[in-house]
Amino acid sequence: MPDLIVVGVDGSVPGFDAVAWAADDAFRMHVPLRNVGVVETWPYQVPQIPAPEWDEALIENSRKVLAQAEEIARERQPTIEVSTELMTGTPAAVLREQAGDAIELVVGGRGLGGFAGAVLGSVSMNVAGQVPVPVVVVRPRAAVAHGEIVVGLDGSPTCEPALAYAFRQAELRGSTLRAVYAWALPFALAAGFSCDFEALREAQQRVAEEQLASWRERYPQVKVIADVRCAHPVDALAAAGDRADLLVVGSHGRSAIGSIVLGSVSRGVLHHAHCTVTVVRAKDAPTPARR
Repeated sequence: MPDLIVVGVDGSVPGFDAVAWAADDAFRMHVPLRNVGVVETWPYQVPQIPAPEWDEALIENSRKVLAQAEEIARERQPTIEVSTELMTGTPAAVLREQAGDAIELVVGGRGLGGFAGAVLGSVSMNVAGQVPVPVVVVRPRAAVAHGEIVVGLDGSPTCEPALAYAFRQAELRGSTLRAVYAWALPFALAAGFSCDFEALREAQQRVAEEQLASWRERYPQVKVIADVRCAHPVDALAAAGDRADLLVVGSHGRSAIGSIVLGSVSRGVLHHAHCTVTVVRAKDAPTPARR
């Protein structure tokens, strides 16, 4: 797999924010950046509209957008290698295909037309968790950098790829890594039965620390905070993300149906977190059927 970052470009402000974010990450990783634009002509191919003329106009506009994206990337990080790719098709399908050449896929949280929907963005929802590489959904940059990255922890092997990505990002940025482990009260305790809450909390803390132990050894220079909370994972992660520059979550990829592929936690985090979110698919997750 080539060492390359791919970013989806659609001419929107969030799309250009994604280009700037991707340029910074390409610089940190010492890899090239590819700006990908997609001409989605099919909605305009109706008898009342002369399709060839519209196609030419759409293609010309897309070329201008890609040129602007390239300029943004080069101004942001003059030393990185930047290329552009203009393709025809549906944005989500094209970007999923382009991800095969990448180590990371970057998209804006909202955009124009095919690159965004009413809530999160149709492309974001249709690529996150559905490709084997991390998918970064970029939100507007905070006025002040927090110097902290948040990663979701659940004690299972499925979140190991997310941990690998988060530790690497923390190392590259010199950031603190906050590993959030959220656990729920047992039904008996929630129903009012007696239980040693402190012993239960300590047991959950041990689960988190055990999963982090090997990663601490691999990245001794990264400051790690094991943040164990009795809360719903989405609530805990979204709250921690308010003080983070990046929030990393894993995706189990258990189904081949759109947002179900994404998983309830990763989907919830994408909808509720205010910071940039990276979704990292579990290594054993099936590749969803393409639509």
